[in-house]
Amino acid sequence: MDFDLTEEQRLLRDSVDRLLADNYTFEKRRGYLAEAEGWSRSLWSQYAELGLLGLPFAEQHGGFGGGGVETMLVMEAFGRTLALEPYLATIVLAGTALRLAGNDAQQSALLSQIAAGEKLLAFAHGERQARDDLPDVLTKATRKGEGWVIDGAKSVVLHGDSADTLIVSARTSGERNDTGGITLFLVDGNANGVARRSYTLRDGTRAAEITLSGVELAADAVLGEVGGAFPVIERVVEAGIAAMAAEAVGAMETMQAMTLEYLKTRQQFGQPIGRNQALQHRATEMFVALEQGRSLAMLAAMTIDEPDPAERARNLSMVKAGIGQAARFVSQNAVQLHGGIGMTEEYAVGHYFRRVMVIEHTFGDTAHHLSRLARETAS
Repeated sequence: MDFDLTEEQRLLRDSVDRLLADNYTFEKRRGYLAEAEGWSRSLWSQYAELGLLGLPFAEQHGGFGGGGVETMLVMEAFGRTLALEPYLATIVLAGTALRLAGNDAQQSALLSQIAAGEKLLAFAHGERQARDDLPDVLTKATRKGEGWVIDGAKSVVLHGDSADTLIVSARTSGERNDTGGITLFLVDGNANGVARRSYTLRDGTRAAEITLSGVELAADAVLGEVGGAFPVIERVVEAGIAAMAAEAVGAMETMQAMTLEYLKTRQQFGQPIGRNQALQHRATEMFVALEQGRSLAMLAAMTIDEPDPAERARNLSMVKAGIGQAARFVSQNAVQLHGGIGMTEEYAVGHYFRRVMVIEHTFGDTAHHLSRLARETAS
């Protein structure tokens, strides 16, 4: 298999790296965190000008028809700088749902606005009782005339506080854990009956708890097939796993580079601590873990469009578990080798550590995916 980037992909990588290098110093990131939404609207507009917001969408919707590799390159760059903007929530998660399930009218109405930076979306599926069980949906949608009424609650909706439109999963038939009977709906984030409580995750990114009480929707709010949304939900989560795997690799790259620089410059007993052979071995092990993670992120990018659902799910669970283990090893050692300053707010490496820990626990943690792989192997 050819893993070399095309000329267009190299240009994409270089342009994103330049943009973020100019706009994402550690101090500038602190300023973005202090903004009302916890990220930069100005930078979001620059992403749109560069074409990043339309990257995975078809040309007729203002996009560039990019695939898994292009998304991987962007997310790696975001990981290297700890970018805060809602690219994962709007472009990867909600964008995948729209691409897979949206009809022509829905795609025409929303994708071009997303690509232009004019509209933000969030994917509201997870619920408190469900943990990592995707079909566990208690939010209900019932018929009312030609339309629908939704009641329920969604938990840890990434960037759900700033989304203009929510893609909400609700049960229209079946029992609590049935894979059938789940439907996706497009819900105005400011509709009557929608309440959002915003909060900051441990890594500084934003999420929301969303309550839906008697939210009335028209018939055209249904996204995809009534009762047939579960395969789409699986694909959305898989796209999220692949994107966050690439982001974790970018974060590991930066932690590795910061640690090597620290080992070269930190003096002890009149010489750099990097001359200590034990520390050299530790840095080498970090590099090996980083490269293993990079290989897994490439696998995810190549697998995301695999037509066989079982093969796709198995590979992405392997990616999620492997990336979680690699990121934990690299981040823990980066903090240890930095000594006491490693976890201070004033030093960047601790912020990278917290980001990769949040990544590990999003869309199922390492233990969840290892258990999933074990069950499939035993069956």
